[in-house]
Formats: sequence, structure tokens, C-alpha cells
Amino acid sequence: MRQLIARRLLQTIPLLFFVSIVCFALIKMAPGDPVLSFVTPNMHAEDIERIRHNLGLDKPAYVQYFLWLKELVQGNLGYSLVNHQPVLDQILDRLPATAGLMGSAIALAVLLAIPLGLVAGANRSRWPDKLINFISYIGISVPLFWLAILLIYLFAIELHWLPIMGMRTIGVNSALDVLKHGILPCAVLAFSFLSVYVRYIRSSTIGQLKEDYVQIQYAFGSSKRLVLFRHVLKHVLLPIITLLGISMAELVTGAIVTETVFSWPGIGSLGMTAVRGMDYPLIMGITLFSAVLLIVGNLLADILYGFADPRINKAR
Repeated sequence: MRQLIARRLLQTIPLLFFVSIVCFALIKMAPGDPVLSFVTPNMHAEDIERIRHNLGLDKPAYVQYFLWLKELVQGNLGYSLVNHQPVLDQILDRLPATAGLMGSAIALAVLLAIPLGLVAGANRSRWPDKLINFISYIGISVPLFWLAILLIYLFAIELHWLPIMGMRTIGVNSALDVLKHGILPCAVLAFSFLSVYVRYIRSSTIGQLKEDYVQIQYAFGSSKRLVLFRHVLKHVLLPIITLLGISMAELVTGAIVTETVFSWPGIGSLGMTAVRGMDYPLIMGITLFSAVLLIVGNLLADILYGFADPRINKAR
């Protein structure tokens, strides 16, 4: 296991280098000029060029990249072009709000997807399977922003049960208030994740029910429920581990639309603000941060694979 972790960590170095090149290249090819955010109507051309020089934007692109990479290796993601605050500090300030929202949504989706996927796979082509599949197709097809607006109209405007936007009510500082604000965005994200997870678990369940060990358990007199939740479930968890590893990156970027609709003060809404303001250092910082989380998530998935199925460690 230690060799696996060391090998994976070594593999991340060229991968992160490649991601940094792609990220920088995409930003340089993006339309717009970040200097324009500093320009005023009465500003002279000399002043504009002075700003461009101070930002280092008058240097060749490869020089700008290596200067940025040098600061990046030292843990400095640069400063925002809009508010002049350190990029890393802004990301870390918003991270708890996004991680709490996304973590709750993913946990809720997994807890619901496991029994629903098992039931759908065990009742293939019957009415429980058709009903669960129908709900899953809705979750996959419906745009998140439309579902968010629909829930806001129903539960906030019509029924007045839940707040519309934000993370806290002004003047109220309690965990219950944060919980009430998080119900709607968490429900939207959980429904999206649930639809995907159910499809994976259903497909894996159908495949496992054809295996010989299942028929042996039935021959010994085990009930269908016991076979599903004691034996099949162990093997069904493997694709879920992969999905959870991939979802690590979505702790940063997965809630962009939802956070924007609900005005949730997380990294997603911070990223939208950076895009609208052409704040390139902040955009690159968020992109790299999400790439690091994706790599860490895949590493954790590999480690969990070994605990879930010891045969994988022996094969390695």
C-alpha cells in the first residue's frame, strides 16, 4: 500500500505540470483583456501600458507562465485583479461553505442511491425498476438551474417554508439557520448525484446477480434480501468508490450553478464572479485547486479499493 501511494504521488507531478500548462494556455486564449478592468475613460495610453507592465502582461507568454509557475511552486497563487486579495486566501475562505454543501449532498445521495439501486437491479424490468429508472432519467435530464428555481418558487415563495438565498439570515447566528438555508441547494445537488449513482449501482447489481456465488447463496436457502444487502452490496460499492473519488473535484466546482442561483457564498459563486470580472489569477487558482482535489480523490479511491477488495492489493 505504501508503494502504491508513493507511486501515485510521483505520477501527480507531471500531471499537475500538464494541468498548469493547459490552464494557463486556455486563459491566454480567452477573449478579453484583464487590463481593461483598470482602465477609466480619462486614462492615457501611457498609463494603460504602465498598468500592463506592472501586471507583467507585456512579457512573452512563456515568460509569464514560468513566472507564474515559480510563484505557484512556492504556494503563491497570485493576487486577484479585481479586489487585490490573495487568491489562495479567497479559496480557503469559501471552501468550508462549498465543502459543507457538496459533502452533505453527496452523502445524502449515496445513502439513498444504495438501496434504490439494489432494489432496481434486483427487480429488473418490473415496476420498481421502471419507477426508479424514470426518476433517475428526470434527474439526469433536468437542468439544475431549472430545478433550483422550481424549488425556490414552491417552498420559498408559495409555501414560505424555507429561505430563498444566502447562507445565513442577517442578524441570526445559529446552526439551525444555516441548515434551513442549505436544504434547497443540498436537495438540488443530491437529486443530481442520486440519479447518476442509482444507474451505476443498478447496472452493477444486475451483473452481480448473475455470478455463481449468488446462486450458491440461494441454494443454501438465503433470502433475496439477505443476498442483496450482505453479499451483493460488497461488490456494488466498488464503482461507488470511483464516483466518490471523482466527486472530490466537484467539492470545488460542482456547485457553480446551484451556488449562483441560491447566492450561496462558496467557491462556485466565487468562480462565477471571477469569470464575469475576467479575474484570470483567481480563475486559474480555482482550476488548479479543483485539479489537485481530483487527483487526491483518485488516490483515496485507490486506497479504499484495497480495503473493499483485498484481491486488488494482491494483483498490484
